[in-house]
Amino acid sequence: MTKRSRTFLLFGRRAASALVAALLVVAGFWSSWGTAQHVVLAKGRDHGTLTVTGCADDVCTGGYVPRPGSAPHARVTIAESVAAHRGDHLPVVLKPGTDEAVRSGVAGFLYAWLPLAGALLLASLLIAGGLRMGRMAWVVGLVGAGAMVSAFIAL
Repeated sequence: MTKRSRTFLLFGRRAASALVAALLVVAGFWSSWGTAQHVVLAKGRDHGTLTVTGCADDVCTGGYVPRPGSAPHARVTIAESVAAHRGDHLPVVLKPGTDEAVRSGVAGFLYAWLPLAGALLLASLLIAGGLRMGRMAWVVGLVGAGAMVSAFIAL
């Protein structure tokens, strides 16, 4: 094998690893943004407290008590989470034009970004193995793991 072909293979491996790592992070962000946008850009949306009355088929329902300035809703739904139990009072933000709620506050913020945290954790393996950037991989992996652990603790 010539030096030129080894250089080409090295460049190809690094380019492919960088592309897949970037794709993972972008996909994690995109997956998180569907929920996180309601928590991050919550100004002008209905805020309130959801009291969970029951859960079935991956959805929990309950009564909604709006904050001042928010529209009242008879019943709202929220995606079932391991942290939602009957009788819990959860701070929520409603998706515009629906009765679907998204958990707000610090716990809701961290929970919304869990797909991105998982993508960072997976991308750190590619950064370490494919790009041979150990320190960067540790930083990316620890950020992802830290976000996952803090979401677990907050919920």
